[in-house]
Amino acid sequence: MKVTSHYTFSPVSYRQRATIFSVMAVVIVAACVFMGFDPSMLFTEFHYVIDLFKEMTPPHFHPLWQDKTIGLAILETLSMAFMGTLIGGSIALVLAFLAAANTMPLVAVRLLVRAILSFLRVIPSLFIILIFVAAVGLGPFAGMLTLVLSTIGTFGQLFTEIIENTQQEPADAIYATGAKRWQVIRYVILPQTLPSFTANLFYAYDINIRTAIGLGIFGGGGIGFQLFQAMRLLHYRDAMALICLTVLLIVLTEKMSDVLRAQLLGGGALK
Repeated sequence: MKVTSHYTFSPVSYRQRATIFSVMAVVIVAACVFMGFDPSMLFTEFHYVIDLFKEMTPPHFHPLWQDKTIGLAILETLSMAFMGTLIGGSIALVLAFLAAANTMPLVAVRLLVRAILSFLRVIPSLFIILIFVAAVGLGPFAGMLTLVLSTIGTFGQLFTEIIENTQQEPADAIYATGAKRWQVIRYVILPQTLPSFTANLFYAYDINIRTAIGLGIFGGGGIGFQLFQAMRLLHYRDAMALICLTVLLIVLTEKMSDVLRAQLLGGGALK
């Protein structure tokens, strides 16, 4: 039996791949030279990481229930994420209706709102927290304001796409009866989009929990700030206990978010 192969050698394709590989190799080498990075350090200097890990184990868990500030820090982190998601998600929803083509007929308004959402989306959260810390001081309030802006930027565009992807036929039918635009939004668009909006807000809360912990290291308060203080004071075993606590907090929040989102989206398993 004769076996035929469908693969054909293409010199052009081979040259393109070789060129891309060569360019990537040059860029990687140039970046290593520019940063003064020696890849062999991953093997020769890694023992410092192992030594630090040995100093962090076993973790000291007793401060978690003896120190009341730890419990307050956890509440601060959860509150920052909740308020940032609630306020930021609400503002993102309003801006999404102003940016969607099927809900806002004025092109100038749509372009302006889309520009605002794009601007907020490209600013890193760490830049925002530094500005708010300088403006309102250290603490969870600066972290909450940062999460508000990051939520608006991240989910404003997503909500806009959800609105624009709604079925147009029911809206045309209601428009044909003489309904106003706000009535179409109320009776056609909102029923189609509300479950998706709510499910994505749970997802936003899941993301904001992780972000809030990171923001605490930069002065945003919460459990992240406690972790930063423990590392700065060389209390490594206390820091490891806080790391274990944050991992548990993130896992529980993620599982709760997945269950609630699955129920809102029809009870199926999330993929």
